[in-house]
Amino acid sequence: MRMAIQLAENNVRNNEGGPFGAVIVKDGEVIAASGNKVIPNNDPTAHAEVSAIRLACQKLGTHSLEGCVIYTSCEPCPMCLGAIYWARLDHIYYASTKVDAAAIGFDDQFIYEELDRPMHQRKLPVLQMLRDEALGAFRLWKENEDKTHY
Repeated sequence: MRMAIQLAENNVRNNEGGPFGAVIVKDGEVIAASGNKVIPNNDPTAHAEVSAIRLACQKLGTHSLEGCVIYTSCEPCPMCLGAIYWARLDHIYYASTKVDAAAIGFDDQFIYEELDRPMHQRKLPVLQMLRDEALGAFRLWKENEDKTHY
């Protein structure tokens, strides 16, 4: 956890992005570590947790991080939490809370509220199109006997 916190502090000191850091560990060994890379990468998805997940998956040559844990300097935002679940990490350890983050301007409460609203009531318009055409890809997936499940 101290490494994740140090990454967060270094990010601020070096003006490289937000005050967030994440470390992924497997069997007591650090597999990947990253600070928040949103600003230097011009990538709004490059939060520390997502960046660390990407590095860990590349290093291990897999899309699944089962058997790994993540230490993050702050409670994961909704996007990072989703990524952690998709990566199948075994455990999340965090330091600061989402309330602490909101107090310095990193407030994700509106996302939690938006997720609770029906789609037609969300601030960002959401419209469904071409469902029948899109289902063709799902049929192909279902019929493909050589697919990799994830």
